[in-house]
Amino acid sequence: MSVFRIDRTTPLSAEDAWRRLTDWPAHAAQVPLTRITVLTPGPTRAGTVFVARTGLGRVAFDDPMEVVRWQPPAPGRAGHCRLEKRGTAVTGWAEIHVRPEGGAGEAAYGGPARVRWEEELRVGPLPRLLAPLTARAGRLVFGRAVDRLLRGQG
Repeated sequence: MSVFRIDRTTPLSAEDAWRRLTDWPAHAAQVPLTRITVLTPGPTRAGTVFVARTGLGRVAFDDPMEVVRWQPPAPGRAGHCRLEKRGTAVTGWAEIHVRPEGGAGEAAYGGPARVRWEEELRVGPLPRLLAPLTARAGRLVFGRAVDRLLRGQG
């Protein structure tokens, strides 16, 4: 099991940062060799299921995920989304937290925002000995993805 965390501050409002970070298909443009298919009709909510397929041709694996907590940011309230990874090759969870930089108060709601991405990642056959390397790779790949999503790059 590998656990890692990514913290960022963005000039975006909490609402805009949330919208960008929870645009599941947009994540595919940030992770090499990956495409994402949302299996449940929108809008996103608890119970939404999507699959990230990573690889080339037959050398690929699916990473199915389910949104188990969905609380968008609002005046007086930080946003929190929890994803549970339901696959056989990759398991674990990811959480996205978005709050106004000044706290959850209404006055700070317009921006800038603080973002935290936390993830526990288990890759099927990899031994625990490789967990530090998996965490480092996760921080690099997901840190880059978070940065690009917040910049609106796709």
